[in-house]
Amino acid sequence: MGLKIALIISVILQVIAFVITISLIPKTKFNIAWVSISIGFLLMALRRMSELFYFYNTTTDDINTLNSWIAVVISVAMLVASVYIRKIFKVLNHIHRLRKENEAKLLSAVISTEEKQRKHFAKELHDGLGPLLSSAKMTISAINKSDVLPQNNVLLDKVENMVDNAIVTTKEISNQLTPHVLERYGLQKAIETFVRNTSAKENIRINIVSNIKKQRYKHNIEVILYRICCELINNTLKYAAADEMDIRLTDNTSILELEYKDNGKGFEVDCNENYGMGLTNIKSRVKSLNGAIELESSPNNGFCAHIKLPV
Repeated sequence: MGLKIALIISVILQVIAFVITISLIPKTKFNIAWVSISIGFLLMALRRMSELFYFYNTTTDDINTLNSWIAVVISVAMLVASVYIRKIFKVLNHIHRLRKENEAKLLSAVISTEEKQRKHFAKELHDGLGPLLSSAKMTISAINKSDVLPQNNVLLDKVENMVDNAIVTTKEISNQLTPHVLERYGLQKAIETFVRNTSAKENIRINIVSNIKKQRYKHNIEVILYRICCELINNTLKYAAADEMDIRLTDNTSILELEYKDNGKGFEVDCNENYGMGLTNIKSRVKSLNGAIELESSPNNGFCAHIKLPV
C-alpha cells in the first residue's frame, strides 16, 4: 500500500513540475535548453506513470521499493526547483518592467529639459534679438535718403532688406523652438499651421484628417506629438521625393493615434541610416510616453508610421 501511495505521489509531482516548466517556455523565448529540460520533465513523468501502470497490472512486486521512494524524492526536488525557477522568472520580469519604467521616466526628463531649453532660447530671441533688429530697422528708416549719395541709397536699401529678413528669420526660429500656436490653440491647429507654411514653400500636397478639433491634452503629449509630426514631414521632404502626404489624427478616448503616410521612394525599415537620427528620436519620444509605434516601408512603396499614445 505504501508503495502505491509513493508512486501516485511521484506521478502527481512530476506532472505538476512538467506543467510549471512548460508554462515558462514562452518567457525563455523558446530557448532550446529550457525546451530540453521540459522534455526531460515530461519523460520522467511518463516513466512514473508507466511504473504505476506496471505495478497495478502485475501480481508480483517487481518494482524495487527503494528506487520508487528515491523517485519520489527526485520528484519532490524537481517540483521545488521548478517552483523556485518560476519565482526567479517573476523577479526577472519585475526587474525588466522597472527598467522599462525608469527608461521612460529618464527619456521624459530629457525631453522635458530639451523643451525648457527651447523655450528659453525662443524667449531670448523674441525678447532680446527681436527688439534690437526692430530698433535697427527704425534707425535705418529714419535716415533722410535725400541727403545721402545715390550709391549709398542702394546700400541702405540692401541693409534695410537684410534687417527685414533677419527679423522674419528670428520670428521663424523662435516659433520653431516654441510653437506659440501650439500653446494657445492646441495640437490640431499647430499641425495645420505647420503644414500650411510647409506647403507654401514646397511643391507638395499634405492632407490632414482629424477629429480632435480644439481638444487639449497634457503639454508633453501635445509637444511630443507635434515634434514627431514635424520630424516626419521634414524627413519626407529631405529623403522621400514624395508629392503627397496624409496625416490622420484620431482621439479614441483613451488612445491618441497619429497615422502618417507618404508616397515617396520608401526605404528598408531595418536599415534606416538614410534617415539619420530622425527615426531614433521619434521612437525615443514615443517611448517616453509609454506609447507604441509601427513603421512600414519598402523601396518604391512609400512610408507609413502608426503611433499610439495613451491619454
